Amino acid sequence: KRLGYRLFRFPLITFGLGPFYMFGIAHRIVRKGASKRERNNVWATNFILLGIAVGLSFLMGWKSYLLIQGMILFLGGGLGVLLFYVQHQFEEVYWEHHNEWDYYSAAIEGSSYYKMPKILQWFTGNIGIHHVHHLSPRIPNYKLQQAQDENEIFQQVPPLTFRESMKALYCHLWDENQRTLIGFRAAHKLYIKPRRTAQA
Repeated sequence: KRLGYRLFRFPLITFGLGPFYMFGIAHRIVRKGASKRERNNVWATNFILLGIAVGLSFLMGWKSYLLIQGMILFLGGGLGVLLFYVQHQFEEVYWEHHNEWDYYSAAIEGSSYYKMPKILQWFTGNIGIHHVHHLSPRIPNYKLQQAQDENEIFQQVPPLTFRESMKALYCHLWDENQRTLIGFRAAHKLYIKPRRTAQA
């Protein structure tokens, strides 16, 4: 399980192969226990995607279609997973056991305020204002900035810059003692190496 987790957290897997699996396979399969509406939506989406794939393959050839779709899925999916990742995995994130979990804290402290240039904010539908979205998912994306500006509770959330978000790529393990996410190297240095030294 540890090896599987380390492989899953390897950037090439997380941001390269991960999107192919997630969008190309996992979201195309009806999950166990899904409602009738969800099952119908998955199958309808699958049939529509199949129709588009067949139609475009006839128009441009299946090799060209797969090349174009593969590049779109690799780049778009990788960037999408990266965006989702840094919104939930950062050093000072809120993680708590079920019996002590708090909805408000999870929303405000458990998701980031990813500060992006205005053009990227527009292209991503304001999803960087993720703490507002988590607290109240029914706020439409075009109202997220207004909610952020008009409510003092949201302005207390420190913004996550692009440079700071790159540190999130190394946040893999929850450290119960420090109440923060740390990387594999830090965990080895803090816990594994001293234990081995003591045993020796």
